[in-house]
Amino acid sequence: MEDLSRLCIHTVTTKPWDIERSIDEYARAGAGGITVWRDALAGRNITDVRRRIADAGLTTVSTCRGGFFPSVDASKRKAALEENREVIAEAAELGAPLVVLVCGADPKQPLTDSRAQIVDAIAELAPEAEKAGVKLAIEPLHPMYADAKSAINTMKSANDAAEQIASDFVGVAVDVYHIWWDPDLETEIARCGDLGKIFAFHVCDWRVPTRDFLLDRGLMGEGCIEIPTIRGWVEKAGFTGFVEVEIFSTEYWSGDQAEFLERIVEAFKLHV
Repeated sequence: MEDLSRLCIHTVTTKPWDIERSIDEYARAGAGGITVWRDALAGRNITDVRRRIADAGLTTVSTCRGGFFPSVDASKRKAALEENREVIAEAAELGAPLVVLVCGADPKQPLTDSRAQIVDAIAELAPEAEKAGVKLAIEPLHPMYADAKSAINTMKSANDAAEQIASDFVGVAVDVYHIWWDPDLETEIARCGDLGKIFAFHVCDWRVPTRDFLLDRGLMGEGCIEIPTIRGWVEKAGFTGFVEVEIFSTEYWSGDQAEFLERIVEAFKLHV
C-alpha cells in the first residue's frame, strides 16, 4: 500500500459513521491519523475511545472544536471560557495534543472588539492548556463567516493574535478552504513558520460554483484551490505534520461512506 502515514481524516468528514466505525475504516484505508470532533464522543467513555484509536494504529492528531469566545454579554464570555476548559480537559483525556479553535464573533459589536476578546480569552487559557499538555490552534475562517463564526479571517490576523499571546502552546491551523484566496497567503504562511506557529494543515476543495458555503466542500481536485502549491508553502515554512482531510458535504454524507473514503484516499494521492 502506498504510504499514507501523513493522511489524517476528520470524523466529521464521514459524519454518518460513529466513532468506532470511523476508527476501524480509517485504519483499514491506511490513514495514519484521526481528528476527533466532539460530537463523535457523545455518550462514549473517552479513555475507551483513546484505547481503540491506539489499538488501530492511528495517531490522534487533534480535537475539534473549541472557541466561540466573543460576546457583548460578559456572562457568555465567562461561559465560553468554562466550555473551553472542558474542551482542553477532554483533549488531554483523549490523548489529543491539539485543540482547533473556531474563535467566534458577535455581530452586535465591532469586529475589533471581538478580536480583542478572542486574544484575551486565549491568553487566559494558554497556561491551562500548557499544564494539560494540549496546544491551541487559531483557525482563520473565510470572511463570509465574519458575522458570527469568527472575527479571525486571514492568516495575518491569526498570526497577529498568536504573536500577541506569545505562548508556545498557541499557534495557527492553516485550512486551505478558508485562506486560499488571500493574496498575502505565501508571505503570511512563511511568517507563521518563522514564528513556529503552524500547528495544523487542513485540506478540501472549493467547488465552482459552491452551492452551500458551509456544507458543499469538495474532494481535493474537484475545485479551484491550488492545494499542492499551498502545501509546498506550508512545508517550506517548516511544517512536517499530518495533512488533515476535513470535508463538510451533505452530498457526500448522503452516499456510501466506504466508497467516499476510497475517493478520499485516491484524491489525497493525486491532488495533495
